[in-house]
Amino acid sequence: MKSVIFIAPPAAGKGTISQKLIDLGYMHISTGDMLREEISKKSKLGLEIEDIMAKGNLVSDEIVFELIKNKLNNLKSSFILDGFPRTINQAQMLDKLLNELKIDNYEVIYLDINLEEAMHRALGRLSCEKCGAGYNKYYDQMKPKVDNICDKCGSNLIGRSDDNEESFKVRFETFVKNNAPIKEFYESKNKLHMIDATKGSEKTTEEVKEILND
Repeated sequence: MKSVIFIAPPAAGKGTISQKLIDLGYMHISTGDMLREEISKKSKLGLEIEDIMAKGNLVSDEIVFELIKNKLNNLKSSFILDGFPRTINQAQMLDKLLNELKIDNYEVIYLDINLEEAMHRALGRLSCEKCGAGYNKYYDQMKPKVDNICDKCGSNLIGRSDDNEESFKVRFETFVKNNAPIKEFYESKNKLHMIDATKGSEKTTEEVKEILND
């Protein structure tokens, strides 16, 4: 199958879909994972990244780009690019790299979801503090049988501390604003596919697979 660059606002379901593709043999390239991996190696670059993050600063495009370049240079399977690009500058850097590596068998998929639906997904999330099972208090098919009690082990369910209406709205609207020029960039290259992510993970995943198999 073709490789994929995911563009997705918070709570659009990218993580769930990515996992299904990983199960099919895709290599998952996550910027967050790469940064943590490099730090754990205690390499010169890893120590530099650790220092930057410890100060609360953003890791530069150049550093993230170097890590992605190393991953793509050792490519042995189709890939999922997760968390990059986040700005038009990153999109242009990535486009140049893919051209240099002669990688053109990929598609860019934007998981489209409105703020209200995304907020319901995010703010309704509950997880078992013991076994990690996931629920959502706003969707009947995902509610626990007993409020705030895990169906599987009977332990308490907890919500995420960073999931509140104000902070989520800021994260969502910031994403949409920053990604508007990225969508235009890939649309001009006939690489962009818009998918309605409100249909549920199974339907959305099937639509993603159809695009990548085409």
